[in-house]
Amino acid sequence: MTPKIYVETSIPSFYYEIRSEPEMVARRNWTRQWWLECRHEYEVVTSDAVIDELSRGDYSTKNDALNLVKDLPFLPLETAVYEIVQTYLQHRLMPKDPLGDALHLALASYHKCEFLLTWNCKNLANANKFTHIKRLNTQMGLFIPTLVTPLELLEGVTL
Repeated sequence: MTPKIYVETSIPSFYYEIRSEPEMVARRNWTRQWWLECRHEYEVVTSDAVIDELSRGDYSTKNDALNLVKDLPFLPLETAVYEIVQTYLQHRLMPKDPLGDALHLALASYHKCEFLLTWNCKNLANANKFTHIKRLNTQMGLFIPTLVTPLELLEGVTL
């Protein structure tokens, strides 16, 4: 069975990153490499939440970022997902924005995605939060996705 991977907002954002700082260039390159070379190894999904976040603001690469994910399958935003979000927020697992990181994690958990692909290392791909995520998801009887960056899914990359 092909592993399912939920792509959250930072992935299309970094695919079209234009900042020139070395860390930003590296993340852009790793994102593009994963997208072009490894994406076919997964069932890649996203959600309306990603489209909503990418649609906010005025930035030069908005249309490119939206186009990158527009043809991916979208996970449905069911009532149970919003209940999971509320639990995450009540337990201070994620920032208080119910349409942000908590929603991405809830979608990936509810829909049993093996991976949640992100560059958000503050709130999602954060090893210090994983025990809390695991505990809450276990209490709710939810799947626990592995939270990863594109770099972690690239084979044979040397730094």
